[in-house]
Amino acid sequence: MNLRTIVLGLIATALLSSCVTRRLYNDLEEQYQEALKENDNLSNDLAMLNSSNSDLEKGKKELAKQLKELQEERKNLNAEIIAAENRLKDLEQSYKTLQKNNRDALEAEAARLSSAKSELASKSTRIAELEAILAANDKQMRDLKESLSSALNAFEGKGLSIEQKNGRVYVSMENKLLFRSGSWSVNQEGAQAVNELSKVLANNPHITVLIEGHTDNDKIVGQLGEGVKTNWDLSTKRALAIVDIITSNPDIVKSNITAAGRSEYAPLQSNDTLEGKAKNRRIEVILTPNLDKINSMLNAL
Repeated sequence: MNLRTIVLGLIATALLSSCVTRRLYNDLEEQYQEALKENDNLSNDLAMLNSSNSDLEKGKKELAKQLKELQEERKNLNAEIIAAENRLKDLEQSYKTLQKNNRDALEAEAARLSSAKSELASKSTRIAELEAILAANDKQMRDLKESLSSALNAFEGKGLSIEQKNGRVYVSMENKLLFRSGSWSVNQEGAQAVNELSKVLANNPHITVLIEGHTDNDKIVGQLGEGVKTNWDLSTKRALAIVDIITSNPDIVKSNITAAGRSEYAPLQSNDTLEGKAKNRRIEVILTPNLDKINSMLNAL
């Protein structure tokens, strides 16, 4: 039952129950119209409220959806933050480890460089000492060559020559100065030359002396001298003959002397000519400074 029906019922009841004035009727009609108007307004308000409520429901659902999405996004962001923090911790640990390793490596390298520097300084000192010894040896050999040249001057040009090379002094004496053909007995002039040589050697007790006998490539034939059978035999006997003369000097340090026979196997010239063969038949006296200290320093280096 709506409001209009109720009002009309009331009016009819009033008319039937008693006589009413026109004025009262008009008042009731006016009240009725106002009631109708208010009812319409209330209906409109209700419609608007229903519409607003619907919009609010839609907004609520949208907000709930957005809230869920934001919660999911927050969850993902939290997971990313945790992962980033873990990576940061790993990086910090790796950095600390790298710093430690680098520090250890730098300390080790610094220690190695310090040791290398000390070793280099020590080697530099030994090299300087070695250079000084080599310079002294070189001067000693120059002085020795000059002494030999002075002592043996009378025999130079007679098959005797003196040369300094490779840190040594070489005194070469051809057989024509020392021996008869096929013999290892030293003749008088040759003995004089060897004696002069021994005097110089006696004044240089720190020189090692190698005496080498050399021949040409002619084969030993028949009964030569006192029974020489080969060029090895002849070259060795001639070297020993020179040793006998040198070591007869009491001032010679005999432990410095070495004799060797080289036979035909270290020629100066070709054995195809008589001149070449004559050059190859010789005694080589090779004088070398004592290298023990030098070798010791080289081994240390």
